[in-house]
Amino acid sequence: MSKRVKEMVINDLKDRIGEASDLLVINSSKLDAVTDNRFRCALRDKNISVLTVKNSFARRALQDAGVTGLDPALEGPSSLVWGSEDVVALSKEIAKWAKELADLEIKGGTVEGTALTAKDVDALSKSPSREELIGRIAMLALSPGGQIAGALLGPGGTVCGQVKSKAEEGDE
Repeated sequence: MSKRVKEMVINDLKDRIGEASDLLVINSSKLDAVTDNRFRCALRDKNISVLTVKNSFARRALQDAGVTGLDPALEGPSSLVWGSEDVVALSKEIAKWAKELADLEIKGGTVEGTALTAKDVDALSKSPSREELIGRIAMLALSPGGQIAGALLGPGGTVCGQVKSKAEEGDE
């Protein structure tokens, strides 16, 4: 392959990856064609991109894009995976597929410049998603207000009940 063609392939790879800096590397080469197609279509429906690349092209394109830490994972057959709402949702989806498809191998990844091993990706897939974290923060922020309201309503309800019972005694 000529140097000009290699540059075109690398530029195309950079364009496809775009601004993505959180990537996973998988090996789907052992999957049969039908299973691989089903896997890729299911990921596409969730806005997750999968691209099988030559490792030297991937290294060069990622280096030019400022993504580091994937060199150990880029050995042997490799596919880059990126997209979804966040990297946790991405890792959850890939981990789910890796459990379902025994021939799918998670090789590693990178999150904000930090290299991940396959075990790290699995651990990341078990952490809460962005929405779950926002919900937890909102619950913690609202919890003191709920406790104060409960504390104020408790004695107030008791006093109100006593006043009502005295008022009913007076009617008799």
